[in-house]
Amino acid sequence: MNTDPLLADCRARLAFDLLSNTWNAVVLWSLREGPLRPVELRGRIGGISSKVLTETLRRLQYNGLVDRRPPGPGRPGVAYGLTALGRTLLPAIDAFGAWAFEHGDEVMAAQEAAEPAEEAEEAGGAA
Repeated sequence: MNTDPLLADCRARLAFDLLSNTWNAVVLWSLREGPLRPVELRGRIGGISSKVLTETLRRLQYNGLVDRRPPGPGRPGVAYGLTALGRTLLPAIDAFGAWAFEHGDEVMAAQEAAEPAEEAEEAGGAA
């Protein structure tokens, strides 16, 4: 029997799953200053397709992290904003971002060092 709560507790796995999807954290972080319409979100994020943004917003809404609301007086469409629950993830996202800023070069160096070894393995397997 496993007694490690991070391995055994499905709630911990749920939290890790929520942050493991790149776009989840990016969209949540983009909404930290207030609700935005999808077109505004795409402009702020960059590199995300309309389809992927829609899927991400639906996933975040399903999990209770964002809600859909009217965009404000005189503005067409809908806007998405963080729920109280969604706001509770901002410190964790900020911590991951700080870690990446501090250690990103080390991770990229490790990846670069591993690439020649992977290429050599692939070349050896093809012979």
